[in-house]
Amino acid sequence: MSECKFGSTALHPSGMARAVPGRLATGAFHCREVQDLHRICLLLHFNGRRGSVPLRIRLALLVPMQSIMKKHRDTKPCQDQELRSPSSETLSEHRRLKKSSWKHLRTTRLLVILSSPLIYACVIPFLLLDAAVAIFQLVCFPIYGIPKVRRKDYLVFDRGRLAYLNTIEKVGCVYCSYANGLLAMITEIAARTEQYFCPIKHSRPLLQVHSRYGKFLPYGDARAYRGQSDAVAHAYDDLAARVK
Repeated sequence: MSECKFGSTALHPSGMARAVPGRLATGAFHCREVQDLHRICLLLHFNGRRGSVPLRIRLALLVPMQSIMKKHRDTKPCQDQELRSPSSETLSEHRRLKKSSWKHLRTTRLLVILSSPLIYACVIPFLLLDAAVAIFQLVCFPIYGIPKVRRKDYLVFDRGRLAYLNTIEKVGCVYCSYANGLLAMITEIAARTEQYFCPIKHSRPLLQVHSRYGKFLPYGDARAYRGQSDAVAHAYDDLAARVK
């Protein structure tokens, strides 16, 4: 049975959506535009098998298909929009499940409370590191021709809006979002810097590699390094495509 692929789903004539391998399902059938596209796929499938769809009609259907696909690429999935703007019923349920800050403290182990100042004291070195890396990227990346890492891709503060979190939990979530997002952003900045200055893989496999490691040259291959290192140091075309 043929299928019509769109975005991150494969639209089957049976009306079922199956995730395309290598991508994440987005619950596309919650979107009116994708439902319209699915109807077009059905029309092309059933009538195309009998050869009853003239070429001019197929070309005419191509225009709304392209329009829907472009609109879907430029907007967030409907499911994400529903999560950001929950219904009144969902909001009421969230508020009902909220635990008060006082109850939160009473049910937390004493050692956890006593160790909390050590956690939040780390905000000082985090802020200093944030400032130092921001200055480095601002000054050096334009000189090297390296695309800058966007803060908004890593620092996301959305969990503080959740109605089922109390004040203590919200503060903790905001702090964790900053700390982990900052470190992830710095990892990407360091990765792009390493790609420019030393794009060589290590002699043994690493437990976890950064996003630019796949472009690095093999360890011990002197010819590849002398012949290709300059090209690898400026190979950021995939980043430009990702931003678009």
